[in-house]
Amino acid sequence: MRTALLSLIVLLTSTACAGWGGSVGGGGANSINVLMVNNPQMVDLQRLTAEHFTEQTGIHVNFTVLPENDVRDKISQEFSSQAGQYDVASLSNFEIPIYARSGWIAPMDPFIANDPAFDQADILPSMTESLKGPDGQIYGQPFYGESSFLMYRADVLQAAGITMPEQPTWPEVADIAARLDGVQPGMAGICLRGQPGWGQVFAPLTTVVNTFGGTWFTQDWQAQVNAPEFREAVQFYVDLVREHGEAGAPQAGFTECLNNMIQGNAAMWYDATSAAGSLEAADSPVRGKMGYAPAPVVETDSAGWLYAWSWGIQAASEKQDAAWKFISWASSKEYEQLVGEQVGWSDVPAGKRASTYENPQYVAEAGAFAEQTKHAIETADPRNPGVQPRPALGIQFVGIPEFPDLGTQVSQEVSSAIAGLVTVDEALERGQELADDVAERYRSRAEGQS
Repeated sequence: MRTALLSLIVLLTSTACAGWGGSVGGGGANSINVLMVNNPQMVDLQRLTAEHFTEQTGIHVNFTVLPENDVRDKISQEFSSQAGQYDVASLSNFEIPIYARSGWIAPMDPFIANDPAFDQADILPSMTESLKGPDGQIYGQPFYGESSFLMYRADVLQAAGITMPEQPTWPEVADIAARLDGVQPGMAGICLRGQPGWGQVFAPLTTVVNTFGGTWFTQDWQAQVNAPEFREAVQFYVDLVREHGEAGAPQAGFTECLNNMIQGNAAMWYDATSAAGSLEAADSPVRGKMGYAPAPVVETDSAGWLYAWSWGIQAASEKQDAAWKFISWASSKEYEQLVGEQVGWSDVPAGKRASTYENPQYVAEAGAFAEQTKHAIETADPRNPGVQPRPALGIQFVGIPEFPDLGTQVSQEVSSAIAGLVTVDEALERGQELADDVAERYRSRAEGQS
């Protein structure tokens, strides 16, 4: 997941910053309060809101903007208590089904039905599916979305006489990485995240587990972290990054791999589709030299993840109609056009609407990766990402409140294996203990309800 990593460049000091439109609580009855993450696309949104949304609707928007970890904590506190101070919050497709199940956010189906201009059918189906609650209703609207794919130096492969398969498998990728390792001075065969974190190393690694036939949990809540398929996937990943990956891999995340690709220090990189915009930026040394292939597979037909920063309405909000008007505008085709014209087409919050990829102005700017991105998002299946039924929604995560802590703890063990401090077997035995503690709670609940 890209997860606001570029936000350090902007608004780093905005730990409790009210954006354009005033401070929280201002503006009276005809205003709403929005709590959101401080990534660049949302900075653009703040800047454009007063002149365009407020002038059109008369609704003032009071923004509170925080870094990702801080905003997640504040949103959790606010929405779990149903304090009603904030009407709208930026939530991902990880939180929205959980919050919907808890009754913390309002269903959007009635608003959608009364707002045909929003064109829900234009939202990519996988995005809509990932933002539904257990009752089948829609509880969130995506602001922008991403999947994952394989990015590679097409010029380097061509010079080496290597052709990237249309649908590469992980063994094929490992073979190419071995052949390209050191082909240019300082160039690793591949860059893969090794940094601890449920949204760092386990974002790509869980998709590898899925396509190798593994899963964190079976449908009846049996932990599978030390199962053969999970073990094979992690061993493959660890071996690949240790043998042909980047220097400093145990601490490499999205940003580090992005820098490696831009600086010519890696021939391939498997990560978020959103990275392509930076690789193809006007000032990028690798612009026009890149190729893009689907997420590598083994046992599954596709393997890309699915992530979306999205909007949710607090159930306790007394201004839900105004909140929907803001969401409808912020996630609309018209807003994307506005960003393209006033900020730049490479800055459009894409990855959510089919029409984006039919817009000639956007395609002219993002043609190198637009179709591949759309295909990756469309083929992502959050309800069926592997070879067996799952107990919770999610591709690169398990959609339960305990997963951030569980995934982060196990990721620390895996990162240690990448560093050579422990074996994969040792890392996963510890991970199995942690996962089984979580699974036992869910088995107990199921038994109590039967």
